[in-house]
Amino acid sequence: MTKDQKVVAIQEIKDLLQDAKVVYVADLEGLNAAKSSDFRRQAFKQNIKVKVVKNTLLQKAMEQIDGVDFSEMFDTFKGNSALMIAETANAPAKLIKDFRKKDEKPALKSAFVQETFYVGDNNLDALVSIKSREEMIGEIIGLLQSPIQRVVSALQNKSETGEAKAEEAAPAVEETPAAEAPEAPVAESTDETPAAE
Repeated sequence: MTKDQKVVAIQEIKDLLQDAKVVYVADLEGLNAAKSSDFRRQAFKQNIKVKVVKNTLLQKAMEQIDGVDFSEMFDTFKGNSALMIAETANAPAKLIKDFRKKDEKPALKSAFVQETFYVGDNNLDALVSIKSREEMIGEIIGLLQSPIQRVVSALQNKSETGEAKAEEAAPAVEETPAAEAPEAPVAESTDETPAAE
């Protein structure tokens, strides 16, 4: 690779990293061409950018990024490295874990997620369990709706209870005239009795 090619490659990596909030570096070594292309296809479907990079070029690109010190990840840049950029915090971790059901690779080298560094494959489960922004918003909305739903439910129960009490009171009022009605014929029969005497 010529010096000019290296400059271009570093710039491409910098462009990927510039505004990235979710950065994973994985080891794809050992995946054959078919498995590697399958991994890339699944990554594409999940909106994850995958780029196989040279470790030295990746490090140089990361050193040039303003605002984030990626130096904690540098020790993991050995062997074959694939850079994974995503919008969703746990998407690359889930992809790696799902893919590993069939293979030993890919392995997680390191990750930068939500302004935190994760170094080593042992962090894969922790990364999988990170909630995405959408999941967190959904949970917050659910938590906010829960008290409102309780209030609405309580109000509905109160109005139903009030209606039930009104219905119970209404038949009692209707029964009163019905109870008086039989008394009227009894009174008439009392009138008839003296007539018989």
